[in-house]
Amino acid sequence: MKTTLINAVRTIGFFAAIVTMIAVQGLNAQSSKGGGGRLEGVWDAQISITDCSTGGVIRSFASLGMFMRGGTMLDSTSGVPQAMKTPGEGVWRHTEGNNYKMRFKSFSFNAQNVFTGWTTIQHEISLDSSGDSYTSAGTAEIYAPNGVLLLTLCSSSTATRFDF
Repeated sequence: MKTTLINAVRTIGFFAAIVTMIAVQGLNAQSSKGGGGRLEGVWDAQISITDCSTGGVIRSFASLGMFMRGGTMLDSTSGVPQAMKTPGEGVWRHTEGNNYKMRFKSFSFNAQNVFTGWTTIQHEISLDSSGDSYTSAGTAEIYAPNGVLLLTLCSSSTATRFDF
C-alpha cells in the first residue's frame, strides 16, 4: 500500500512538473510575441531632465535600468549620490508592438540622513526593431515627506542594451 501511494505521488509530481513547464513555455512565447518580453535585461541609459513648459534641458546623467521577467524593475542613477537616495524600484508592462510603460519610485534623504521625500518616474518606452536600443519620455514627480507634490519635471532617455 505504501509503495502504491509513493508511486502515485511521484506520478502526480511528474505530471505537475510537465504541466508547469508547458505553461511557462506558453507564457514565454506569448510575452515575446509582438515584443512583450524583449525589454527584459539591463539597459545603459542617458537621462535628460527638462522643463516641461520650455523643453529646456536642466541636466543630463547616466543611469542603469534592469527590467525583469514578471514586470518588475530596478533603476540606479548617477543623477543623485547613492547615499542620498534608494534605488528606484518599480514595474513595467508591454502595451503593444515595441511599446512599453514603466513606473518606479525612490526615496530621498539629505546629508544628515533625514528622509526628505520621494520621486516617482513614469515613462513610455519605444524599443527599436532590433531590440538593442530604446527611447523613452515621461515625467518625474517630486514629493515632500507628507505626500505633497512639490514639482513635476519632464524627462527623456536614450538607452542601449548592456550586454557582452
